Amino acid sequence: MKNGHFASAPRIASLSVLVSAALLSACSSMSSMHSQNDLPDAVKVPDGNRVAMQTVGIGDITYECRTKKDMAGQFEWTFAGPDAVLNDRGGKQVGKYYGPPATWEHMDGSKLTGTQLAVAPGGTGNIPFQLVKANSAVGNGAMTGVTYIQRTATKGGVAPNGLCDATTKGSKQTVRYQADYIFWKAA
Repeated sequence: MKNGHFASAPRIASLSVLVSAALLSACSSMSSMHSQNDLPDAVKVPDGNRVAMQTVGIGDITYECRTKKDMAGQFEWTFAGPDAVLNDRGGKQVGKYYGPPATWEHMDGSKLTGTQLAVAPGGTGNIPFQLVKANSAVGNGAMTGVTYIQRTATKGGVAPNGLCDATTKGSKQTVRYQADYIFWKAA
């Protein structure tokens, strides 16, 4: 037809192929966001668990200049606690992460603490990946029944490079960080 209606059909078909490819790519990257395959064995969640919720934690980690354990006269920046929001993959806040003790709290009021089982390197300049065994949740909601919390995809958060000695003992510094927190429940 000469009015151009058929001339745009190939463009629509090409656009459709591109959109389909982009959607497939996005779906495959979403499913791999919690894949165990690329993680060090130490922080893999045991079989018999399934992903219940994926979040992105964005916030600060506070460090305090303290005397090194069993090393009088020597000092180091020591982890004092986190303060982060937990967002879903779309960027909407669903909870918060704070401590001590390390506490993950959902907007529905349910919350839990846990016991660190293992860590693995998260890359230069990044806090380590982590596997935590969840304690029983307080309150009834999204955190109820969580068995493990896995920290992956870490960015930043390492101890500051600033002066830490007898003159700065007790001082605190915060550093920015981001990490994925994956919540698992028994399958």
